[in-house]
Order: sequence, then structure tokens, then C-alpha cells
Amino acid sequence: MNSRPIQAILFFTTFPASILGAQDVHQGIGNWDADVYGTHRAVVRVRTPADAVWAHVPWRRRDREPEKKEILVVSAATGTRVKNVARVEVNREYGDLVFQPADGPGDYWLYYLPYTGTVKSPYPKITYRVPEPTAEPAWLARHPFTASLPRADLVEIQAVDEFDSFAPMELIATKSEAASLLSRNPSAAFVVFPEDRDHPIRMTDDLPSRWVQRGQGEPLRGAAARGEFYVFQLGVWAARRDARNVRAGFTALTRRQGGEAIPAEAFRCFNLGGVDWQGRQFTRRVDADLGTVRPLWCGVQIPSGAAPGAYESVVTITADAQEPAPVTLQLTILPASIRNAGDDDPSRLSRLRWLDSQLGVDDGIVPPYTPVRVAGNTIGVLGRTVSLGANGMPASIRSYFAIEMTRLSKTPREVLSAPIALVVEDANGRPLPWSKSTPRFVKEAEGVAAWEERRRAGALTMFLKGQMEFDGSMEFSVALTARDAMEAGDIRLEVPVSPAVAKYAMGLGMKGGIRPDSYTWKWDVKHNQDSVWVGDVNAGLQLGLHDDRYSRPLNTNFYLSKPLIMPASWDNGGKGGCRLGVRGKAYLISCDSGPRRFAAGETQHYDFRLLLTPFHPIDPKKQWSTRYYHAFAPLDEVAATGANTINIHHATPINPFINYPFLRAKEMKAYIDDAHRRGMKVKIYDTVRELTNHAPELPALLSLGGEVIADGPGGGPAWLQEHVENHYIPGWYVAALHDAALVTTGTSRWHNFYVEGLRWLAENVGIDGIYLDDIAFDRTTMKRIRKVLSRNRPGSMIDVHSANQFNPRDGFANSANLYLEHFPFVDRLWFGEYFDYNSAPDFWLVEISGIPFGLMGEMLQDNGNPWRGMVYGMTNRLPHSGDPRPLWRFWDDYHIADTEMLGYWAPSNPVKTGRGDVLATTYRGKHRALVAIASWAKERVDARLEIDWKTLGIDPVHAVITAPAIENFQTAAAFGVGQPVPLEAGRGRVLVIDEAPRKRP
Repeated sequence: MNSRPIQAILFFTTFPASILGAQDVHQGIGNWDADVYGTHRAVVRVRTPADAVWAHVPWRRRDREPEKKEILVVSAATGTRVKNVARVEVNREYGDLVFQPADGPGDYWLYYLPYTGTVKSPYPKITYRVPEPTAEPAWLARHPFTASLPRADLVEIQAVDEFDSFAPMELIATKSEAASLLSRNPSAAFVVFPEDRDHPIRMTDDLPSRWVQRGQGEPLRGAAARGEFYVFQLGVWAARRDARNVRAGFTALTRRQGGEAIPAEAFRCFNLGGVDWQGRQFTRRVDADLGTVRPLWCGVQIPSGAAPGAYESVVTITADAQEPAPVTLQLTILPASIRNAGDDDPSRLSRLRWLDSQLGVDDGIVPPYTPVRVAGNTIGVLGRTVSLGANGMPASIRSYFAIEMTRLSKTPREVLSAPIALVVEDANGRPLPWSKSTPRFVKEAEGVAAWEERRRAGALTMFLKGQMEFDGSMEFSVALTARDAMEAGDIRLEVPVSPAVAKYAMGLGMKGGIRPDSYTWKWDVKHNQDSVWVGDVNAGLQLGLHDDRYSRPLNTNFYLSKPLIMPASWDNGGKGGCRLGVRGKAYLISCDSGPRRFAAGETQHYDFRLLLTPFHPIDPKKQWSTRYYHAFAPLDEVAATGANTINIHHATPINPFINYPFLRAKEMKAYIDDAHRRGMKVKIYDTVRELTNHAPELPALLSLGGEVIADGPGGGPAWLQEHVENHYIPGWYVAALHDAALVTTGTSRWHNFYVEGLRWLAENVGIDGIYLDDIAFDRTTMKRIRKVLSRNRPGSMIDVHSANQFNPRDGFANSANLYLEHFPFVDRLWFGEYFDYNSAPDFWLVEISGIPFGLMGEMLQDNGNPWRGMVYGMTNRLPHSGDPRPLWRFWDDYHIADTEMLGYWAPSNPVKTGRGDVLATTYRGKHRALVAIASWAKERVDARLEIDWKTLGIDPVHAVITAPAIENFQTAAAFGVGQPVPLEAGRGRVLVIDEAPRKRP
């Protein structure tokens, strides 16, 4: 007999578990290389010599199709793999194997989830090994493989560590156990299992064996301190039919002795609704399909003055057309009190109430902005005024920023050449006239002004809601409703920008730089593009197009997992797009939607947003004085470099897990306190784009469906595949810390949690701000963050890093254009990887420097270009890119903080080169000027400086021009007035122009 039919018989012969007898399985922890063997194993013990032994492992696996996964049998004595193994039966409840204990009596390890792949990568791709026949045909032929074989005793089922363990909530109940449970509840359509916070419900397709062993109907018993927000769970199992529209009702929590009661309103259920990231109340529908479990995470706020004692409440779970199921909560309130509702201890899960926080949702302002002013139809904010036309849209936008960008000017610059207009054409292409009306202001607050407008064009009625906020953001909700069915030839928005202002552009597929004379763009879901910026250094605007279905897409390399939803109005089935170009006396941005038919009563939303740039002046003095060390290091080491601001990444001793900086709070506070004593600031890496699997709240967040954790295909590290299984997108992974992140959605209640978390960190840990590695939330959240940090930690800072996202994977997005809505609340940029520092100066200015928007920054990719960087006031960051310390010393030696920055883009800049490929920026001081010169020429050139000595404030007769020695930057040199300055290709110099002391006669 050959081996093939024997193998087939072995793989498909089944033996009832009952003939083997029940086993009590101990769950333990082992120690082995998970990347070789996987994360779980069974330990079996062979007591007598044998050529074949039978092993029964009741593993209760939650993973699907375990029969398709390999099982490795390894001798504990020698570490060698046993090849003679036969799989008798492998299913989710148990595995029966026969193997040859080649090393004799002793322990053998049965690894049942071994995987392979790029396990050490930040984005690992692993697959589980499939079974491969390794047994010798002769050994197979020798044995009948029946239960009469000698037994290998099950000693323990082990996980590689506590974090990987499936016990107790991820061990499935068997089919027979579930059937027995049903028989004990003969009429229940659904069954409710109360559970404490220490045993989070992690499975939705299986019952945990813990529940069937415990039984149903027992009350939930717990204990809470006075002042605590006590969290618990209710697992709803749709036992006999679907449970639709699951709801929870609470009674007052009443003290058994004395009658004191905590009102029912103190309870909340996070799965059934809450407050969204914009402060709006909402409800969620919860359904449980037949056979599934739906966790309901609930909590009750215990008053700080509650009388200690035993309390009781009844929680009633209902579902459509089904009998309600009451559950008793018996809670002992302890005499001890707790601060911050228990938030100082993440394991209490009291922070779940942060999901419904409205912190920072107000109309207040933050520095350096000024209150919104309304005078007639004109709205004023810091450095900008907008006059509304009769249609409720801007008729005039004036910028009061000086071209140098370091101050405001008394002379405004008009951004528009004509009023912004929404044009509606009839079927023949003729514009329909609008009825006359006047916008009506409905809100005037410190941080916002809002107005409304209603008018008609033919059969269409337009209802416009507009608002302008203190930072220069303008939102327009434009609803067009058809009274009767009608054909529209086109509906388009026309934004006529002054040609003098329309010097640069970016967005809609255009790289940042000099604006094109004409350009055409169409909607495409593969492109993360829905906005365009047009302007000059000191005046401009970004136009963004949306509709009422807008949902923030994922960004960076996750974009294609949740791309931009095409706006039904503007896209119009591919008919819409934008055209830019010179038309008459305007540089016109014209966004059309093309012909469409309106049904009677149909409404389409042609919403748009304007961001008026710049947002505030640049602050060179702050640029010179804030010097980054972008890594965790001992403070003595950091101080020795001259850096004074530290960014603490994740995967560090005091901030180990990505985007959850609460698990080393004491250590983080000690480090920050020491830094403060030394006059240094500490900021932390903390964003919301993805979330560590170490967050205690993760099971609750997963129970919210796709609200917080983005839906996706799964995959990634073993922990995610084994404990989450599916409906997620794997994020960043740090193998050494077992830190496997899941990508979050673009907007959700997690942003409320995030804002509250920053408040807690500012108050309790003393962080001086945050470092954002790309931005995965909207402007509303950023505004709230800025308010919370400014109010709780004055002087705190936010800096933003981004890799260049202008590539297919990221949707061809310009990072500066994508994040422009956040720039009003940011202190510094670090636009690094994949930015080409060999690009033209206009690209540097628009996409890298931040200057046209009121920001400054640093370089990263390939250590940047220090000569070109100095033209924009940029250097590098220790220890990631280059070594800025020699330039820092130069700044201090020559007192750059006491100078005024006059960029090459400003006509007032007194030093010019007469060449478009050699640019100079002047840092003007008293009797001294520093001049940064950089070449974009492809060969060595001699730059002849054209100096306006009067504007420079130096007498040329007494001028001395030198190039001080700066390590790794330039050697010392001296130049006579009018003498050419040699520059190597792609490099430059920093010159010092001094006025020598005059000799007395």
C-alpha cells in the first residue's frame, strides 16, 4: 500500500470527543520564538516508550478553518521537529493527533498556529503555514490509529505571553455546550450575559466557554469607589433568531438600606449613541444576527457624595418583536473616593466616557488670533476682511499681511477681481437670473460669525448657510432644491482671483509652484483631491468642494483603503471638474458640475469651503530659539547638543505604544519634570491615525463596528489576525514591543477621547505639546486640540510631519494642500520623506516652507539642503537629518534672533542676485546683515550681488563682507563690495555684511 490512500484515510477519519473523556485544561504561559513556531502550543507528556501515541487537545479555537493550518510537533528535550505525525481530526473544538515520540518519554510541544512571512517589517505580511505530509509511509502503515493507542497526556495549553493568551474570553463554547445552554432557556430569542470590565468581550461569532460554564441569569456584581465612572458590559447573544434594534433601559441604582438612589440618567451605553466629534448628539442602531454576540459597553457615574453600601439596578435589554431580558446589577459603593472618575488608572476603563466629551467645542479663540468683527456686511479676522455680496458669498477679500510675512500692513491687498458667484444654466446654456435678497446674520460670537441666504433661480431655490471663523476659514452649505422637475445645463462656482495675487498654485493634481496659465481637472476616486490653493506669499485662498455626504478619507498609504467619496453634486457622475486660467481681468477658478436633471423636490448640496491665507505672520524669532531634538535620549545628552525642545516618539521607554501615551505616565512625568527644571520642553508623538493593540479600550472600540476602527480586509501581525480576525486595516507594527496598530476612521468619537486625553496629559504629565506624524482628523478636531493645549498648557506647541503624498498609493495629494485646514493651529512643519530638495524654488516656497501660510519648518529627506534651507529659515532636526549644530552656533554668534527676515520673495529685500536660479534672503539687523544665498543652477556660478544699501542700513563705504567658517557648510572667505561670490552647483553661502567702525578724523 502506498502512502497516498493512508494519508487520505487519516485526514478524514473522525473520532467522537466523548470516547476520549472530558479534560480540564490549564491555560499557561510559555517562552519560545513565536516567529518560528507561532504564538500558541499545547504541551503533552508521553509517560512510556511507544512508537505512536494519541494526543487529544481541546483547544477551543476562535480561528476559522484550523484544519487548513499546520501543526508542528517538537520534542521538548532536543528541540527537534517530529516528522511522523498524523492528523486524525482537526476542528475548532479539538484536535486529535497521532505522533511518534522519537526522543522517548517526556514532554512534546504541539504548535498549532505557526506562520511565515515578513514578520519584522513595520507592515508585516504573514500567512499561516498549511499542513504538509511529513510522516514516513512505513510508520503510517504500522499503526491503526485508533483511540486504543497509548495516550499523551495534555499538560497545559500555552500562549507565548499573557498578551497573546486566549484565556478566558477567547476560548469558544462547543456546539453541544451552546445547545445545552439553549435547552435551559427554551423560550428566549436572545440571551444576555452580564460581564465585568476585567473580561472584555472579544468574540462576536462565538460564545466564550466562560459563559456556558457560568450559566445565564446570574446578576452582575461589582464594586466602585465614590466618584468613579464604573464600566461594565452586556453580551447579547442572538440565540434563536436575529435581534433587531437592540436597546437598553436602566432603572435607578438604589441603595438597599436607606433608599438613596443614583438616577437612571447616570447610566449610558456607548454602543447605542453619544456625542460626535463636532459636539452633536446621535444614536446608533445595534443589530445582532442569528448566532452572533453583540457587546454593549455601559457605564454609570457614581457621585462623589454617594453613601457607601450595596446598590442594585435592573438593566432591561429589548429588541424588536421579542421579549425583554432583564439583568440585575449589584454594585457595592466603597467608602473610598477616587479622583478624576478613575481616569488616572487606564485599566478601570472609566475613560470610555471621554468618547462623548464636548471639550473644546465652543466659540472661543486661541492665540495669536483676534475676535471676529462684523460691521455691516463685512467680517474681519486677524489680517483679513471679507465683504459679503448679495448672494451671501464673498464679493471682496482683503489681506493685510505684509509681503515680508513678519508683520501686518496698513495697506490691504485685494484677493478677488470680482465677486464669487454660483451660476445656474438652463438646458440651453443660458444663465438663470437670481432673485434679489440680502444675507442675514444669525450668529456673532468671539470666534465665529454665521449668516443665511435664500434666493431663487428658475425652478431652483438656494438655501445658503455661511460662516467665518477666527482663523479665516469660511464654510458654505449650499442646498439647491427643485420646485418642479427641470433640466440644468450646468451649475458651477466661479472664483475670480486677482491675477497679481494668483502667482502660485497647488492641488487638483498640480504640484506646488508657479500657477499654470490654464489647467483642467476631473474628479477621480483614485486621487485624494478635492481642493486647490491659489495665491501669493501674503494673500491667497484655498477652495474645497464637498457635499452633504462628505466623509474624511484615510490618508497616506491607507488612502486607497477608504478613498474620497465623490460628491454627488460636483462630480455628477463624472461630468464635473474644474478649470483654472486667465480670463479677462481675472485668474478664474471655475468648478462646473455639468448638465443634470432635477426631479421635483430633489435637493443637491453644492457645499464649498474657503481658507483665506496666510493665517498669521511668520515668527522667525521663535524659529531661531526653538531647537528640536527629535528622539528620546538622556537629558544630559540632549542638553549637550544645544537643543531645547524634545519630541518623544512612540516605541520609547516613556511612550512605548503608538498613539496611547498613558501606560508609562509616571515615567513620562518624571522625564518631563526634569526637562522643565533644565529649561527644556518635551512634546510627545500622539495622533489618531492608528491605535495600538495595547489600548485597554480597544475591545470596546471594536464593538462599535466601523465607527472608530476602520473596516478593512484584516491581515498584518499575528496578534491582530488571532485576536481581531477581520474588519480592520493593520497599521504600524513594532515587533519588539508586540505593538500592532489598527487604522482608525477619519472622523469619530475617538477624536473626543483624543482631545480629553491631551487635556489629561497637559494637566497631569505636563506635556508641552504634540508631534503629529501626518494628520488623520479634521479641522474641527485640530481647533479643539489647540484650545485644550493653549488653555491647559500655555506656550504649548504642535508640529506636523508629513512624507510627500504625491504618489499613486497616497492619491496624488499635496501634503501642504491636504493639511492646510490645520495650519492655523500649527507651530511648525517638518515635511520630510520623499520631498525633492532639488525642486525649483517655487516648490520649496509653496509645498515645503510653510511661509505663505504663516509657518516655518525643518528639512528631512537626505539631510535636506542646508544652503537652500537657510533661504527659507530652515535647518535640520537632530538626530534624524544632518547636523544643524554648526548653524545653530552661527545663529547665536551673529544674533540672528535680533534680525528681521526679508525673504527673496519680498520687493523690500535689499540683496538680490539678478538671477532666477540664485536667490538671497536677508536677515537685517542694526549695522549688520546676514545674507543667505542659495544656488539652483546646474553648474558653478558667480553671483553678483545687487545691494540696496540704504534699505540695508549700512554705508557701503564702510561695509565688510565675510563668509564665516561654518563646519560642513562653508569655509571662511572675504569679499569686497561688488566682488562676485562664487557658488557651487546646488550649494550656497551665508554672508555677514558688517559696517566697520568709522575712524574719527
